[in-house]
Amino acid sequence: MQHIWYELDQDAVIEAVESLGYLSDLRLFPLNSYENRVWQVGIEDSVPLIAKFYRPNRWSNEQIIAEHQFTRHLADAEMSVVPPIAIDRQTLFSHKDFRFSIFKRQGGHAPELDNFDHLEKLGRALGEIHQLGQQVDLSLRDSMCDARMAKVARDFIIAGEWVGEAYRTQWIDLSGDMIEQIDTAFKQVNPKLIALHGDCHPGNILWRDDRPHFVDFDDCIRGPAMADLWMFLSGDRADKTAQLDAIIENYELFTHFDQAELALIEPLRAMRLLHYTGWLARRWEDPAFPMHFPWFNSERYWGEQILALREQLAALNEAPLSLVPY
Repeated sequence: MQHIWYELDQDAVIEAVESLGYLSDLRLFPLNSYENRVWQVGIEDSVPLIAKFYRPNRWSNEQIIAEHQFTRHLADAEMSVVPPIAIDRQTLFSHKDFRFSIFKRQGGHAPELDNFDHLEKLGRALGEIHQLGQQVDLSLRDSMCDARMAKVARDFIIAGEWVGEAYRTQWIDLSGDMIEQIDTAFKQVNPKLIALHGDCHPGNILWRDDRPHFVDFDDCIRGPAMADLWMFLSGDRADKTAQLDAIIENYELFTHFDQAELALIEPLRAMRLLHYTGWLARRWEDPAFPMHFPWFNSERYWGEQILALREQLAALNEAPLSLVPY
């Protein structure tokens, strides 16, 4: 990917946006995005636009358009999401070897996860998003119904011999045990799969005007509702229980939550842990990754990963959280 991304210089970004009929004032600002490339582009006599260039060979055109249709459906229902701008009913465009879309700029800051007012509003918003998502066809996207994402990451790490001899055997054994527990949890819960944001961490939520605004549906997927909820939980068991209670009570104002999915919180955390490591390795040839993640693949990194896997395996063996009875 290195040579491909180097072709996307500032001139190419301006040319792409201006090919849609806009006139740039040449003020460009790169935004934090590693999987894709995202720029704020100044527009003459108007507010800036956000131009998102999709990583080549990751999604098909049809899969990207399915994402766009999902966000448009939510926006039409007055949910605060940022859908791509349509020009002549088209939302996906191409310039040189890149596919891209443009978006209105959305300001804001991350939600405060220790603020229960924020948690309650997040619960209501996601309850409504999940209810509306049941009317959307995301069959072209991936499904999160087992440990496949973690398995793919683990296989890539092992095949590439990323882990040094000092930690390789331990990492292989611990990650294998973790995948077995993830698969077992999904089989026992057998969750209903619905349309999800798919990467619903605080960095993809902008808080403004006392409400959450959801951005970057690039990882939208079919999966259990809990996959969009668990990343708002932090602290000790009592903290997480109180946070979860506030979220779910408000979530259920719009749609039912299956309490069996509480048993997926730690398996989902485990899957993200392995998936993240595999993602770093898979993208290492992208010039942005060694620059922004210089600590990856060091002996210290893998030593810390062994500790993280052990801690997560212990969490998987604990009783799931439960909601406070009303």
